[in-house]
Amino acid sequence: MSSLSKFFKSKKNDKPETQTAIHKLRETHEMLTKKSAFLEGKVDEQIVLAKKYGLKNKRMALQALARKRNYEKQLAQIDGTLNTIDSHIEALENAGTNVEVLNAMRYGSNALKNVHKNMTADDVQNIMDDIQEQRDTCQEISNVISTPMGLNADYDEDDLLRELEELEAEGVEQKLLDINRIPQLPTVPDSDLSIPVASKNKKAIEDDDIGALAEWAN
Repeated sequence: MSSLSKFFKSKKNDKPETQTAIHKLRETHEMLTKKSAFLEGKVDEQIVLAKKYGLKNKRMALQALARKRNYEKQLAQIDGTLNTIDSHIEALENAGTNVEVLNAMRYGSNALKNVHKNMTADDVQNIMDDIQEQRDTCQEISNVISTPMGLNADYDEDDLLRELEELEAEGVEQKLLDINRIPQLPTVPDSDLSIPVASKNKKAIEDDDIGALAEWAN
């Protein structure tokens, strides 16, 4: 292996992982935030001193204001650095997310390749053709098994149907003959039936009783 290849390989191996880099940047961000708070306190102190000396001690007042401006300059630099760190952390987090997504997609792609490794469209079509062929064979076997054997196998179905129609026609004719054979009913006499003698005598007695009651009432 050449020296140049070893150099690039070493640089690649020494490259910090995304999470490690983000962790270090956040530690730096926290440290600079604390320093910024310290400098803000110093600025407030110098303002108090400048007001204290005022015109009584002009030189001390000017020195306090000069220190205040120096602290403010450092604060501005820290603010710029913090903004840069925030942007870098955000970029690393997005890059890490992209890497995770890419790895997941690569894993899914490899899984699909493994599934289809021993399978092609022609293989699937051949399997489907085999299935259809076996279904056709099964249907043919079922048809053979369901075909009548023995007694009915030696006779023509059309002849049997004609014989059945003849038997049905004979049955209809027999029913018509049975309808024409109506049994004879007994003859009904033309004259009125005679009333029994006992009934006539009872009727006459009742009429006599009614007449007697009518005469007594008058």
